[in-house]
Amino acid sequence: MDEDLRNIVLGVAATGVSAFLGWFTRTYAWRRKLRRRQAFFGLPDHSECLLVVNREAGGDGAVHRFDVFALLELAALVKDCGAHAQIVQHDRAHMGFGDRTEFCVGGPGSNRRTQAHLSSLLPGLTMRTEPDPVAERGVIEVGGERYPMDPGAVEFVVLARITAGDGGRPVFLFCGQRAITNQAATRYLARHHERLARTHRGGSFVLLLKVVNSQAYGPDVVELVADVTRAALRAPAAAPAAS
Repeated sequence: MDEDLRNIVLGVAATGVSAFLGWFTRTYAWRRKLRRRQAFFGLPDHSECLLVVNREAGGDGAVHRFDVFALLELAALVKDCGAHAQIVQHDRAHMGFGDRTEFCVGGPGSNRRTQAHLSSLLPGLTMRTEPDPVAERGVIEVGGERYPMDPGAVEFVVLARITAGDGGRPVFLFCGQRAITNQAATRYLARHHERLARTHRGGSFVLLLKVVNSQAYGPDVVELVADVTRAALRAPAAAPAAS
């Protein structure tokens, strides 16, 4: 009887130890994954970040529904990191960068904050915002290449992570030719942030993405066109002065 009792006790103890080790291993792996995610987004526990909201072109301050969807996806990422988000309108974000992580949604035509970031942080990348001619509207130029859009069929969006400022917290830009491409970029970030963190090791990057047939597939079919980091970060050479 004593032998049977001892075997039962040993069996229960072994089961408890195995359960504890399994729980500890899973918890350690989860925490390690969380820390990597927090480091990539610059969002430690209980930190604050900014979601800079653009406006719909011609919408008198309204936010396009696809941009709202993009903000919701970003808010979920922030919550997963254990951080808190503050929503700020693009024309009221009168502050520097680097102290808090910033997610800036929309191109320079609908978001003044994006326009300022492109000018100061990505001098080698431009997006045409003039209403005429229509064919030139939204054209992205970087590295000597031009990327016009075919609305609903082929559209482009810039996804950037830039580390600058004294605080070292990143600025994320979602600079698309249409609102649906902004959402496509946020969804691409949510799906691939682990690979992006490994590839770029926490540094700055600027990716040009192509959104394929959004009129049929929405923001889900996205292809990486090129890593244009070096060209975007480098100011274009000044034109020679006329003699």
